[in-house]
Amino acid sequence: MSTPGIAGPVLAILLVTGGVLDVFARRLPNVLCLVTAIAGATATLLTSGAQGAVSALSHGLLVLILGAALFRMGVIGGGDAKFYAAVATWFPLGAAARLLLAVSLSGLALFMAWFTARRLAGRKVVRNATSAHDRFPYGIAIATGGLLAWALQVRMPG
Repeated sequence: MSTPGIAGPVLAILLVTGGVLDVFARRLPNVLCLVTAIAGATATLLTSGAQGAVSALSHGLLVLILGAALFRMGVIGGGDAKFYAAVATWFPLGAAARLLLAVSLSGLALFMAWFTARRLAGRKVVRNATSAHDRFPYGIAIATGGLLAWALQVRMPG
């Protein structure tokens, strides 16, 4: 996928917005997910044509279906599922593994930092925290991984 000059900064703004909102408000609003998905589909259409857009929309839809199933099972939050699916519309289906790996590794690194910071501050880390602010905000991992995957995509298309 070639990238027009504006696509990268638009994606970065959307991802940083999602990460900040999830860290401070523990919310990933539906409107942010919708705008991210529409912008991704539009950017992909403009850079890769109809075939690229279909691939990216397929990626987003597949991720949304899987995310909804994981949400239903209580594995992830609904906002996380929708935000990841929206971010997926920026990447063709062939880049799904790259995005998943980037988000997963970002999540692991950020979780380890969050866990360590909480322990050093004397705050407990519990499996089923009742307060949203006691849970790890995975939107920051999605945002970080999305930026990493985008940077890799620009350097290694396909």
